[in-house]
Amino acid sequence: MRLPRGRFRPVAAVAAGVLVSAAIGAAGARQVLHSQARAARRAIGKPLGEEAHRADRVYKKKYGATLDLLVLGDSIAAGLGAEKPSHTLGAQLASRTAKATGRAVRLRTEAVVGSESSVLAAQLGVLPSGYRPDVAVIVVGGNDVTHRVRVSESSRHLAAAIEAMRARGAEVVVGTCPDLGLLLPVPQPLRRLAGRASRQLATAQLQVATELGAHAVSLATVVGPFFAAQPDEMFALDQFHPSGAGYRRTAKALLPSVLAALGYRAEVPFGHHPPVMPVPAPPPAGSRPGGR
Repeated sequence: MRLPRGRFRPVAAVAAGVLVSAAIGAAGARQVLHSQARAARRAIGKPLGEEAHRADRVYKKKYGATLDLLVLGDSIAAGLGAEKPSHTLGAQLASRTAKATGRAVRLRTEAVVGSESSVLAAQLGVLPSGYRPDVAVIVVGGNDVTHRVRVSESSRHLAAAIEAMRARGAEVVVGTCPDLGLLLPVPQPLRRLAGRASRQLATAQLQVATELGAHAVSLATVVGPFFAAQPDEMFALDQFHPSGAGYRRTAKALLPSVLAALGYRAEVPFGHHPPVMPVPAPPPAGSRPGGR
C-alpha cells in the first residue's frame, strides 16, 4: 500500500533529528573526554621525571651459577616511581628470583619510560647478537591504551617480541596491561573507558603470550586489588606509577610464573597462565632443574 507523501515528512524529520542529536552528542562526548584527558595530564604531570633508576647488576653474586634476567617494556618495567634502584621492578624481581633459586641473577633492563608495544622491537635491537637470557619479563600496554593504539596492533608487536626472545632460546613471562581504571587522577567517565580498554588489551595479551609458549600474569587480577585498597601506599607521587611498595607487590606477583618458566616451580596460583600447549624448550645453557 502506498502511503500519502505527507506521512513521510514527520518520520524523516524525526530520523534526521535523532541523527543530528546523536552526532552532537558524540561530538560533545569526545570534547568532554579530550578535556578530561588534558586535565588528567595536568594533574599527573611529570614529578618523577622521565628516567627510572638504573638497577642492572648481579644480585646475590655469592650464590654463583648465574641466571640472566631481561626486563623489557614501559615505565613500569623500567621502575619509574621507585624511590631508589633496589625498589625497581627489575631489582625486586632479580633479588626474589635469586633467593628462590639459590642462584645469582644478572639483571639487564632495556625497558624505556613511555614505550608502547611497538618500541619492543627497538629494545630487542640493542641486545648483542649472542645474548641469551634465561628468562625475559615483558610489561607493556598502558601507553598503548592512553595513545589509543588498536589492540590488534599492540598484540602483533608483543607477539613479535615473544617470538624473537624464544628464538634466542629464552623463556618469556608477560605481565599483562594493568587496570587503568584504578588511576584516581583520571576523572570519570574517562577512567571507566580506560579501565575497559586496558582490560581488553590485557585479555588479548594473555591469549597471544600463552599461544606462543610464554607465561602470562594478569596484573589486574593479581595486584590490582592491592592498588585499589591501598592507593596511597601502592602508587608513587604522581598517583600513576607504582611506588617502591607497589613494585615489591608486583615483583612478588610475577615471581611464581618466572620460577615456573625457569623450571623451579610446577604449579602457579590463580591469575597466572602457563602456555596453553606444550612447546619445545629453549636449547639448554647450563643445568636447569626438571630436565630443562
